[in-house]
Amino acid sequence: MSMKLKRQQENDAKLAKASLSLQQIADSNITPRNIRKIVKDSIMMLQDVKQSIAVRAANAISLLDEVAQDPNMPSFARVTLWSAVSELESIREQ
Repeated sequence: MSMKLKRQQENDAKLAKASLSLQQIADSNITPRNIRKIVKDSIMMLQDVKQSIAVRAANAISLLDEVAQDPNMPSFARVTLWSAVSELESIREQ
């Protein structure tokens, strides 16, 4: 298997894992509505296949960095969000 294909599969797996984590935050009733909206927007951004995977990850990270500072965010959501951002930060362009 070529390195490019392997890296693409790794990136896809990281993207899926981050999206799943973000979906948990978006589906939680404990999470404030404004935070859920931003998290859902970032999930939609990650699913936009018109852009490269690295651009999608970078755009989502910039949105999520802002919301991570919100004092109204429940602690479980903050930890889950940081985990998703960490996963997205490890995505590299082919």
